[in-house]
Amino acid sequence: MADPAVSLSCHVVAIPYPGRGHVNPMMNLCKLIALRRPSDFLITFILTEEWLSFIGSEPKPTNIRFATIPNVIPSEVNRAADWHGFINATQTNLEDPIEQLLRRMEVPASVLIYDTYLTWGVNLGNRMNIPVASLFTMSATVFSMTYHHDLLVKNGHVGDNFSEKAEEVIDYIPGVPPTRVADLVTAFNGNGKEVMPVSLQAVSMAAKAQFLLFVSVYELESQVIDAIKSELSIPVYAIGPAIPYFNLNNIENHQNTPDYIKWLDLQPEGSVLYISQGSFLSVSNSQLEEIIGGVRDSGVRYIWIARGETSRFKQENDENALVIPWCDQLRVLGHGSIGAFWSHCGWNSTKEGAFSGVPMITFPIFYDQVPNSKMIVEDWKMGRRVKKEEGILVNREEVAELIKCFMDRESEEGKEMRRRALEVKNICRQAVEEEGSAEIDINSFVSDIVRLRGVVSTLYRVLFGELDLYPKQVTASEGQQQILLANGSSPA
Repeated sequence: MADPAVSLSCHVVAIPYPGRGHVNPMMNLCKLIALRRPSDFLITFILTEEWLSFIGSEPKPTNIRFATIPNVIPSEVNRAADWHGFINATQTNLEDPIEQLLRRMEVPASVLIYDTYLTWGVNLGNRMNIPVASLFTMSATVFSMTYHHDLLVKNGHVGDNFSEKAEEVIDYIPGVPPTRVADLVTAFNGNGKEVMPVSLQAVSMAAKAQFLLFVSVYELESQVIDAIKSELSIPVYAIGPAIPYFNLNNIENHQNTPDYIKWLDLQPEGSVLYISQGSFLSVSNSQLEEIIGGVRDSGVRYIWIARGETSRFKQENDENALVIPWCDQLRVLGHGSIGAFWSHCGWNSTKEGAFSGVPMITFPIFYDQVPNSKMIVEDWKMGRRVKKEEGILVNREEVAELIKCFMDRESEEGKEMRRRALEVKNICRQAVEEEGSAEIDINSFVSDIVRLRGVVSTLYRVLFGELDLYPKQVTASEGQQQILLANGSSPA
């Protein structure tokens, strides 16, 4: 029997960067596309064999399939130990096996959706005459900061004199609200500087794709998204938070309800502090001990996501605390007993906190987490930051006092913060509803790639000798121009 996939209108190939904070939003976008027109779309999600072992058993629509390449990069398990080396491996070791995989596919790709930090994605699409969409899995604000790095250099706000200018305010990056130098991406001036060449190349190449996608809610970053749209000559879409909000209505029976949800069901409304410092980098051991002591001294109920040795996070027989290695974070944040979210401010956690309307205690560590924290605290006004200065230890007394004040539901500051968090929640929810900004942009992107499917599929087969429908004089480069012109872009 013939493969039914051959009759599908559009074959989307997704190429995520191999990290949890990148794979998850790429998969969520693929699910949103797949669920729109199941009979018309085939989506192939490319992973290393190791990553397939991590997520291969997770539920997904039947028209999403996995395809694997060998483990040609260091293991995810030890990624934080040599972050620089891991990034370099993603730039040099992935492209060739993925190209070989693409060339072996029976159903030609209509479009490639690649993670922006895989800098070779655009060139791969160009070689194979397949249009590409660049998915930027951080905020549009971080994209703009990186894209306008030359302005920071020109104004002396990156480089060796960083510490002297940390408190200076930058107000010249298009669309980005006034920001202290200290609240820029850490790689600009401090931790992570060694990967800046990759970051700069990534955003530069993204501007050469056929589409640029932001996993952001337009209304929360409207000024910067509008500024980027005005600068680039390609379609730019804000596809919404790209978190699994579409799963929230899948109610389980009580027998299958996770124990941590049952524990939350027993807690008073708004009484629990949810703590998660992310799945990648963490704080120093001495700082962690101060945080643990401060959380205990605060006397608040808490649920803490901690991997490895967990006994240090909870006193024995403490019924007001729960320590577990993993949870469905979005489901937990949406539970009525959660009163606040202690977060490292990774972009996915930031979006989930905003979508759930939970006030946030921010403790950024690295890279984009710092500007994300600034956005939460100063722009959205739904949080407070613990750590004021880089390299300064926050003691347990400070932590305990902040938590007690933050969880006080009767204080005027607390009431105002919860009011703002509710406003942000409503903005996010409206964006993903029918006729919301995210739904409109996803539908527009889907329409664009469906419109291109005919010329792409035919060109692919012509180029690789499967069909001979074009006149002999039509070359690969001319075919690529036709793709660009069909999308309203200049082939130059």
